[in-house]
Formats: sequence, C-alpha cells, structure tokens
Amino acid sequence: MALMETHYYSFSMKSNVTLNVFVPTPGSSEQIVQMNHGEKYDYEAGLPVLYLLHGAYGDAFSWIRYSNIDRYAQEKGIVVVMASAENSFYQNMKSGKKYESFFAEELPTFIRNVFPVSKDREKTYIAGFSMGGYGAWYLALKYPKLYSKAASLSGALDIVNLIRSTAESSAEDNPFPVWDSFDDPMHLEGTSNDLLALYDRDAANGLVPVLYQACGTSDFLYQANCMIRDEMKKRGADLTFEEGEGGHDWNFWDTYVQHILNWL
Repeated sequence: MALMETHYYSFSMKSNVTLNVFVPTPGSSEQIVQMNHGEKYDYEAGLPVLYLLHGAYGDAFSWIRYSNIDRYAQEKGIVVVMASAENSFYQNMKSGKKYESFFAEELPTFIRNVFPVSKDREKTYIAGFSMGGYGAWYLALKYPKLYSKAASLSGALDIVNLIRSTAESSAEDNPFPVWDSFDDPMHLEGTSNDLLALYDRDAANGLVPVLYQACGTSDFLYQANCMIRDEMKKRGADLTFEEGEGGHDWNFWDTYVQHILNWL
C-alpha cells in the first residue's frame, strides 16, 4: 500500500489543502508471480475509490491515526481518499470556504486525473463517521450521478433536530458554525440539507445511491439513527442497517469500516 500525502492549491477553498491517499500496491505477503494483476492492480482501467470523511474535530489524518484503514483497503484493492472539512458538516460556508463544492466537484476531478482510480460511478463510493456520516449521505444523495454507494457510521443523520438544538446553544458552547454552514439552521426540514427530502428527490428522479448505516447501541445518536432507518425503510430505500455493541468511538468505527468495505 502506498500512502501519499498530497498538498495542492484548491480553488474551492482558496488555499492549499492536504490530502491523504492510499493506493493499493503489491505487498510483501503476495507472491508476485502468482498475482492476478488485471483484477486487483489494474491501474489502467482504474481502481475502485472510497472517499472517507472524518467527524467533528477531525481532519485528513483521523482515519490514519485511529484505524487500520490502510491494511483493510490494501486487502480489498481499493483507493481511499481523505481530506479535511473542519466542523463544517461538508457545506459551502458563507465565510468563503466551499467544502461541498470541494468534496463533490473539485476533489473527485483532481483525484481522477492524478491517481489510478475508476471514473465509473459504480466504482465510486463515499463513507464517513459521525459528522462525516451525514456528509457521506448528504453528498451522495445530493450528487447521485457521482456516487453509487454511501455509508454512515454513527452518523449525525437526523440533521433537522440536531442542528436545531445546536443552533439554540450559545456561541461559546457551540463548536459548530451552524449559522455559517446553513441558511436557516432552525428550519432545515424539507430543504436540500434534509436527507429525507434529498432521498425523496432522488427517488422521484429515478437515481438513488445504495445506502449503508451502522450505529452502536450505546451511542448517543442511536435513537436518531433508528428513526432515520425507519423513515428510509418506509420509502423503500435500498438500505443495509447494522447495529452492535459500542459507543461513539474508534473501537466501533474501526470494526465497522471493515463491514463497509465488505459491503462495497
């Protein structure tokens, strides 16, 4: 596995950004003479790619520091791309940083032209935990022509109620710039930030990403995840839901990211 830390100027962000990209390469445990290069390392055709998002207070290094994603991705032969979004909920900020445009438009274009990844929607995926779980579903549902599958771990999926309660907090106690991230954080229901509304739009248009959702039964977001699961099931969503022992922590996320890779 080759880990590449890449720095380049982002027009969306109007600043230099840092990316971490894992690209599978033959490992020492593989017998080079017996490998099927055409299947696992077909760089010319392009490898499947997973955009892996972080949660609140995280950055492009979160998955590298706290999980074994490099080893898991190597085993599956998948490229993994990680970038930073601060506490933005992957939105275009009013203050200038355009995280949504970066992740949904500029970053995929850059990756496709620099790294050996597939340009095929069916081999392009997105996943994340907590805030990144919302970000993964949000970007996939808003841009269904780009991603075929989206996965959430302990996701902040009930964005309507979560952001409403967060917006009511004092600025001193609020780590999220919700008034900078959303036009009207007190009234997100039915807007393009509401995952249920986005799903309904995609379903009406006939193109919906396949979804995965997992949450620990001790997670403070567990009930909210169950509510979103039930609402998606009512809509007939192609959704895989898993739960297990665990809270809002890396023990759960490191375990279940392996489930995501198997599901992909």
